[in-house]
Amino acid sequence: MICPVCNTDMIVVEYHDIELDICAGCRGVWFDAGELGLLLKMHGGEDIDEYIKTMKASPEVKTAEKQRKCPICRKKMAKKGAGQPPQVVIDVCGNGHGIWFDGGEVVQLAGQVSEGDVKPDDSSNAAVRFLEEFFGTTK
Repeated sequence: MICPVCNTDMIVVEYHDIELDICAGCRGVWFDAGELGLLLKMHGGEDIDEYIKTMKASPEVKTAEKQRKCPICRKKMAKKGAGQPPQVVIDVCGNGHGIWFDGGEVVQLAGQVSEGDVKPDDSSNAAVRFLEEFFGTTK
């Protein structure tokens, strides 16, 4: 798969039953349809399917960020605001192929979903810890 930012090949990292398509250059991550919900459910995100559905249906946000093309269908993706203010601007494929997060954005959103309460000994937050270690935080 080709990164929508760098236009280079992404690597595939498997985390449990989820294959994360990650760009080693910009550290962005692509979630195929349904994968983000699986990841967030792993660490206790309740009603996550409804949350993702609402996020995808939200109006487009205005941003100076360059528009990205879906790595599957190559159509321009919509910019959507996700999470609590300041919202994370994500790229959503209008054909339902998936969601693109620029480097660090997936950690930011996952932290909000878990209410920022990541405890080192809490196995329900293993997905957030994994993402923080791999991508780093964006504070």
